[in-house]
This record gives sequence, structure tokens and C-alpha cells, in this order.
Amino acid sequence: MLLSASPALADTLVDNVAGETVTADGRVENFTAFRFSDDGTILAVYHKGDKLPRAQYRVDGKGRVLLPGLIDAHLHLLQLGFAALTLDLSETKSLAEAQARIRDYAAAHPDRPWIIGRGWNQEIWGLKDSAGNSRFPSAAELDAAVADRPVWLERVDGHAGWGNSAALKAAGVTAAIKDPAGGQIVRSAGGAPAGVLVDNASALVDKIVPLPRAEDRDLALATAQDLLFKRGVTAAADMGTTIEDWQALRRAGDLNRLYLRVMVYASGTEAMSLIGGSGPTPWLYGDRLHMGGVKLYMDGALGSRGAWLKAPYADAPGTGLPRLSDTQLGNLMSRAALDHFQVAVHAIGDRANSAVLDSVEQLNQTYKGDRRWRIEHAQILDPADIARFAKLGVVASMQPVHQTSDRQMAEARLGPARLAGAYAWHSLLTSGAHMAFGSDAPVELPDPFAGLAAAISREGPDGQPAGGWQPQERVTRAEALAGYTSGAAYAGFAEQKFGRIAPGLRADFIFVDTDPMTASPAQVRATRVLEVWIGGGKVYSTGQPVNKPTRDR
Repeated sequence: MLLSASPALADTLVDNVAGETVTADGRVENFTAFRFSDDGTILAVYHKGDKLPRAQYRVDGKGRVLLPGLIDAHLHLLQLGFAALTLDLSETKSLAEAQARIRDYAAAHPDRPWIIGRGWNQEIWGLKDSAGNSRFPSAAELDAAVADRPVWLERVDGHAGWGNSAALKAAGVTAAIKDPAGGQIVRSAGGAPAGVLVDNASALVDKIVPLPRAEDRDLALATAQDLLFKRGVTAAADMGTTIEDWQALRRAGDLNRLYLRVMVYASGTEAMSLIGGSGPTPWLYGDRLHMGGVKLYMDGALGSRGAWLKAPYADAPGTGLPRLSDTQLGNLMSRAALDHFQVAVHAIGDRANSAVLDSVEQLNQTYKGDRRWRIEHAQILDPADIARFAKLGVVASMQPVHQTSDRQMAEARLGPARLAGAYAWHSLLTSGAHMAFGSDAPVELPDPFAGLAAAISREGPDGQPAGGWQPQERVTRAEALAGYTSGAAYAGFAEQKFGRIAPGLRADFIFVDTDPMTASPAQVRATRVLEVWIGGGKVYSTGQPVNKPTRDR
């Protein structure tokens, strides 16, 4: 247990709050107070007019808005920390700006044998080839920034890597190397590697990049926790956890430094077996860590044209890159389901989503019970497949900010005639599907309030397009809040532990300066998190350093 020892049978009353939570049936419940036990479990919730009990301790909410702790249903936890600790190109607006930042970073770190980082996006940079089509950056353009040592930079979506000539040479990536299954080596007209490796091809360089040390991982985890608390996130699903990541999480738990609740989805079936053995782990450290599932990849991403589509891209030849055959996918899903691990499959293109749904339909004949198969992203759907999510018991794990970030790219990649099933939140919910919302951090900022604003408006930070992009797919405020609380907990088999302010659940809650049920989308997006409490202990307060959880009494 994270909290320091307290007197036996002590309880705490949190009152004078404008509380809002989503009920088990999807309604918004308003309340004015609640009481939790010494072990951080909610005992009772009180509404306007209720007589409040006496408690040993009291937290005065000062009339502020109180919400359940927010849950990010899909992020990459240690990568979020590493992104903050290494070269970050996510804010660069041009190739020239990126080159300058890379050059400066290398000069500031002359002792590093490799320069590594992430966040580049050729779409934002506006790179075009001679025919006016979008293109990737080249090794030569990276050499112009740093040529004396290897440089390897992950694209913003994590589905491509950009290397300089030194990195390609160190990895042995030459014109003679064939494209691996599920991957592509982008080549020049003469067939030589041009500098970018897509999806499975990235492993050719990834495998020789020096691995982080244990202490590096510990720092990345601590950094990620701090970043999430500042955004009001108290729990997250870590998608693609390696055995090394798991050990970092266990070290933090053993040393009483794991405050975030982490639902772990192992990076493939090998890591799944190494971490869980013959089945999911128990919940550890007072319900702060649990490995119950596995993350698989069916395709790539739209930005790198690796999403697997039913028809060719509108702005380039080809239909994308399936990373698994149907047989491979079915075998891996079956291997996990056999030992009762939950399966989460990355699928972005309409063909990839159909393939995953087809596999689930077959596996449901063998594996009975509440499996809660998950499709991660589900960005581009064939409208005919939308009803299959509910029918097959598949959770749609989606990221609202992807829609506002990617809409123009999606239009270019697909063309206007193929957008009916793009980021189809409302259609999925009205069909009866379960939905969870997340950020995919560090691909996007781990900001649930930006996600809430996008979900209810389909507008970007600039308020465009006015009225929303494909506005028929907006969701209600209650549905949006559920996506980041009760729905995200359900997606991780955690709805009996956290995700709402209700008796029997953990006392995870946040104070904010904006009411998401009444504020404009712009106001919701600008919400400030004032305090964060996990299990009845305060882990964050505006303007104060994040410390071991404490109680204000």
C-alpha cells in the first residue's frame, strides 16, 4: 500500500464539491460529497440534501469540480517518458527546423554514440516530390544535420524510422536487402535505401540501437507518471509492454514509487509468456499493476501509408502493409486466448479491421465467455463492419485527437468518398459497441481534455472546421467522459476496481477548474488540473512537485 500508516478504521469525508461521475448505465451522476476508508476504498456517495456523516478526516473541496481519475485507454508509458528525455521533433514545422534541432541536440551531447529521438512528420513539413506528392525525408537530408555518427528517429506514429547514412551502414541496410514481410524499405530511383524504413523494416535498425539501461527506464517511468498526473490521468493501459518495461514497473512498485494504475498489454506473445506465464498476473501494489493482455499488430498507420486498405490509397499506389497473415493473426490470438489473456490488436485500415473482426468471429466459436477482444484505433472502418463490433463483443479503443490531427491527411489518403467509416465514434456507440478513449501518447499529448473537446465537437484546437469534421460522429458529453473513465476501465477488466466515484471502488479523483458537462469545447480543452488523488492519497497539486501520496487533513 502506498499511503503511510493511519489509525485503524480511519475514514475521510470529501465534501463541498461539484462532483460528476458516469454511472454503470452511462448517465452522469452529480454528487456533493463522498467518504472513503483508510485503504482508499469509497464507502458512500452523498447528494444534495443528504445528511453528511462525521468522519475522522475531512477534505474541503471548496466548491470545485471533482471528476473520477481519468484513464488513458491506450498509450506507451515508457516511450512517453523517453520522448521527454530524448530528441523530440514533434513540434517542428519544417524540415529545416528539424535539421537545426537535430544539429543542436547532437552538439549538446557529443558523448552519445547514437542520436535517437522521435516525432517527425513529413505531412506537417509539407515535403513533396517532383510530381507534387507527399514524400519522406531522406538519409542525405539527415546527413546534412549530423553525419559523424548514427542518427535514428522514429516517426510521430511509431510506424517508420528515419536514419542517416551512418545508421543505415551500421545496420547493413543496402540495396541488396529485400523488404521484410510487413515492412518496406523506402528506396531511391536506383533501388538504394533512401533513409526511411516503414513498419517491420524498422527492426533492421532498431535491433542494433543501444538499449536503455535499467536506470534509464526507471527515469522514463518516473517522468511519464509526472506528465500524466499533470493531465489528470490516474490510470493507463500500456500497449506493448516488454519484459524490460515490466521489470521497471515492478521495481517502481517494490520501491513504493508506482502511483499510477497500469493495465499492461504485453508486446507480443513471447513477452506475454515471460511476464504472465500461464495466465494473467494478479493485481499488484494495491491495484496499481496488472498484466492481463497482449498487444498485436495487424497493419501500420495512415501517415506512413502502412494502414491496410480495401482499395488503393487515393494519393499513392498500393493498399498498405499487412503485418500478419490471417493465419498468423488467428494463431497468435488463439495462443493468447487459450490462457485467458485479453487480446488487443492494432488495426487502422478498413481491410485490417475486417481481418481482425473475421478472426474474432472464428475464435468466438471456440473461446466462450467474456473475452472483451479489443481493436486499437479502429480508425477507418467499412461501414458494413461497424455493427460487428457489438455483435462479436469487440471493444473499440479509439483516440479522439487522432481525428483532429489527421483529418486532412485522412482526406488525402482516402478521398472524400471513403470517409463514412472514419473515426466513427457515434456510429459504433449507437450500434451497441463498448468504447474506450485514449491518446496513443507519445504519438499525441496524453491530454484527456483535448480528447474530450475533440470527441464532443470534431473540431481541432483552432476551432476548425466550424461545426466539426464529419459532425454526425460527435458523441455526447456523458459518452465522452465515459470513454475516459468507466469505458476505459471496462476495456481493461477493471470496472470493479476504478473508473467511477461509487462505493467499493478505489478513491481516484481529480479537481479541475472547468465543468466538462457545460463548458464550451474550447474551455474544456483549456481545463487546468488542480489536484490529483489516487487511492485516497494526493499525488499532484498545481505548482507543487509530485511527491509520495499524502492526505490533506
